[in-house]
Amino acid sequence: MAKLVQFDRIGGPEVLTLREAALHDLGPGEVRLRVDAIGLNRAEIMYREGAYFYQPVFPSTLGYEAAGIIEAVGEGVTEFSSGDPVAVVPAFLQNEYGTYGDSVVLPAAAVVPRPEQVDAVTAAAVWMAYITAYGPLAESGRVRPGDHVLITAASSSVGLAAIQIARHIGAIPIATTRGANKKQRLLDAGAADVIVTDDEDLPARIAEITGSKGVRLAFDPIAGPGVETLAKGIAPGGYLVVYGALDPRTTPLPNAQSFPALNSSTYTLFEITSDPERLRRAVAFVDAGLASGSFAPVVDKTFDLADIAEAHRYMEANGQVGKIVVTVTHDGTTS
Repeated sequence: MAKLVQFDRIGGPEVLTLREAALHDLGPGEVRLRVDAIGLNRAEIMYREGAYFYQPVFPSTLGYEAAGIIEAVGEGVTEFSSGDPVAVVPAFLQNEYGTYGDSVVLPAAAVVPRPEQVDAVTAAAVWMAYITAYGPLAESGRVRPGDHVLITAASSSVGLAAIQIARHIGAIPIATTRGANKKQRLLDAGAADVIVTDDEDLPARIAEITGSKGVRLAFDPIAGPGVETLAKGIAPGGYLVVYGALDPRTTPLPNAQSFPALNSSTYTLFEITSDPERLRRAVAFVDAGLASGSFAPVVDKTFDLADIAEAHRYMEANGQVGKIVVTVTHDGTTS
């Protein structure tokens, strides 16, 4: 038997239930993972609430990230064996697979080797954040050494990964946060400057920091009407990349009559994780950063799997800086 977190209806954290479930048989191309740690993501809140870009199929599990040990492999899986330490990248739909449990079945294509120096908690905090930031900042070639990059909602795990990746490629990260209480932690995390949007005029501060040049790229998970304010701080010919929808209001396309010419696009890490060659390059990039010490995932707090609802409440409170990770106990021990 396995323990799985499931829910039977749309709702708040209280709908999440830890249940005993029979182990699924492995199909071709699948692996069974003994889960040691689970990385939480805001996408899972949206999925649980019915606000994600696809809907749950009940009873539904959830979860995009985890780290653990391969327990068994299905037909056709040759790259992994029982006992291999691995991590899970978001390369599947949550209404087909999920990571919230102590033993889960996943597609082998969504599993990557875990480097020896990376423990399970750290590995569970890596892939959603770093691949999301990697695409627009590193793979695209849009950001060059010396460029200013604006990273909004920068205290999230993706925001912190973006700060580290910007530094890694020689760019200058400017972070935003709504309240001053997170400013010093963002500076400590590597931000060259921090703009407190509740207290400061964003375009004016960008102009001050960049010498009126503007930023080369703005990397934004919020969307909504606020993108018009962001556009005022982007250099002519620069890029606005929206990778989330935390603001559910309509997101306008910046008006060329009001702002310098810029390139505006949406982005999702599935563009990379669904393409084996792009994923291979992303994994190599992130693994190199982990090995060199350039990348160090920030874990804000850990919870036990039995406290999954409380972990979701903590995430919804928006007080964390970095990743929330859930640990899993096996036979009286936590890995």
